[in-house]
Amino acid sequence: MSTTGERLEQHLHHPHGRGHMPDGACTGAAGGAACGDLVRISIALGESDATGGIRDAGFDARGCGAVLAAGSAAVSLLRGAPLLDAARIGADEIERELGGLSVAKRHAAELTADALHRALGLAARTHARLAPAPGRTLVAMSGGVDSAVAALLASKQRGQSAAVTLELWSDPENDGELSCCSAQAVRSARKVAHGLGLPHLSIDLREEFRAGVVEPWLAGRAAGETPNPCVRCNGSVRLDAMLELAARLGASTLTTGHYARVQPDGLLRLAVDEGKDQSYVLAALAPATLARLRFPLGGLHKSQVREIAERAGLSVAHRKDSQDLCFLAGTRQSAFLERHGGLRPRRGPIVDREGRVLGEHQGAHTFTVGQRRGIGIGGPGPLYVLETDAQANSVIVGPGSALLSRHVDVRELVLHRDGRRVDGLRVRSHGRRLGARLEQDLAPGRHPRARIELTEASARAASGQLACLYAGDVLVGHGTITA
Repeated sequence: MSTTGERLEQHLHHPHGRGHMPDGACTGAAGGAACGDLVRISIALGESDATGGIRDAGFDARGCGAVLAAGSAAVSLLRGAPLLDAARIGADEIERELGGLSVAKRHAAELTADALHRALGLAARTHARLAPAPGRTLVAMSGGVDSAVAALLASKQRGQSAAVTLELWSDPENDGELSCCSAQAVRSARKVAHGLGLPHLSIDLREEFRAGVVEPWLAGRAAGETPNPCVRCNGSVRLDAMLELAARLGASTLTTGHYARVQPDGLLRLAVDEGKDQSYVLAALAPATLARLRFPLGGLHKSQVREIAERAGLSVAHRKDSQDLCFLAGTRQSAFLERHGGLRPRRGPIVDREGRVLGEHQGAHTFTVGQRRGIGIGGPGPLYVLETDAQANSVIVGPGSALLSRHVDVRELVLHRDGRRVDGLRVRSHGRRLGARLEQDLAPGRHPRARIELTEASARAASGQLACLYAGDVLVGHGTITA
């Protein structure tokens, strides 16, 4: 039997598949300038194998010897393995194949696992055609406690679950620990999934996320609006990609850690824990999409979810929740707008409702209606942003009472049920529901514009935000708030 040192030396001096690029291969890479080590893993799936077997694999690496040996170990583990078995290979399995690694060299196994899973994710997304398996579900994992508990519950209910994490954004200015879509989050999610015995895949959607979510958000801010990027991400980027992957893996459903419920008629319903309810950010999903989603946390309170995680010994049981705008994690919004949107500081006036200049700001695009902090000027009472004018680069401020309104105007209204059933409105992701009704009797369908009357005056929300309409605790429509 080879000793620990011998096994590492064998992979180092007689590497498996170094420099080999299989025909039709999908490649994943990890490392680079920051650490000096780089590894690429290339895999090819069998064309007619219902299990998605790894037909061939190869690698290339530069840097320390441990990275070279880890690449070879990964290839030896991959060749001939069914796709979902390959998705159970992580840094621990690579280290065991090498007979162990010192703490200083453990990073080689971690980097190689990152590259391996990027290659697996790309291959699964573009080439996999696994046979449908009754009861199989794909679990969306973000690296946090909610998705981890959703995966735990799914793994208990179904014996053939698999997990997926999306890498949506990568920026050295971000705090990866606060983001649900960073490379750090992917690694954390993989560790939890493997701990639960689940195969785990990661998908690189950074280009799609920037084009479909970040760019529209930047454009909205430049135009003086405050769009909600999470609604767009769920509605047209993230969940669609995971549902497509689920179908390729033979899974009929996608399980997520969202706090929401689905009615028998296919409409969203508030979660039991209304304070954590996420129906707002799921509002743009089509009924056909909702039919394939499962929300096991919809009937639980957050405290119960953490208790379940703690009892199961999950490492993320007490991890802080990620922030809503994941791409801003640890980054000032003004700095992000300048770096990624070209919206540089531009001095302009802060005025009151009568047009009197009270001060100066560094760009109207950095303010939003209802904002109180960061205005930079004082007065006899608290001042709030009442309006912004992107074209004139001006910000209008006033007392909180000036924000109050008895109606909300929306564009692009979508109604799933007769408008006469509307009795509630939410204009912020975790804001309270307001008593409301539609000014006109509108039939189910799409309407270019509508006005919603409130039963009590409420602070206006920023143009560009989503307005969700409810009948009781069921979400029956949504539209975009307009000035």
